[in-house]
Amino acid sequence: MFDRRISLITLGVADVARATAFYEGLGWARSPASTPEITFIGLKGVVLALFGRAALAADAGLAEEGAAPPAFAGVTLAHNLASAAEVDAAFAFAVARGARAVKPPQRAAWGGYSGTFADPDGHLWELAFNPMAPLDADGHMTLPG
Repeated sequence: MFDRRISLITLGVADVARATAFYEGLGWARSPASTPEITFIGLKGVVLALFGRAALAADAGLAEEGAAPPAFAGVTLAHNLASAAEVDAAFAFAVARGARAVKPPQRAAWGGYSGTFADPDGHLWELAFNPMAPLDADGHMTLPG
């Protein structure tokens, strides 16, 4: 029901352009799906995204800074699924096994459907259906270009 994989790793960064230049300097190619607000980099079976830290916190429904330890550490892990119904089922499954619901699954401003939960240590996981980035036969997220 909830297989072991990561689809997308998003890093909250202070400056998307600066962070993009760093990763391009490592030889990692920016996807044509990128915008000034977010950079996507296709890795082997995983996509890395660079997104403004404040915007990433807001997307999860959290404040950027909090009391020590911070409520948001600047990183979310994403598990993409093939439909909104799969997002709902996986979210319920995770919460039933001890995850803390942070943002219940809902339609997202970017056109998909997602919800966020925290593991017992507070690490954030987004469960998402993204119609603009379909999954391949192995369940890996695909990007245009």
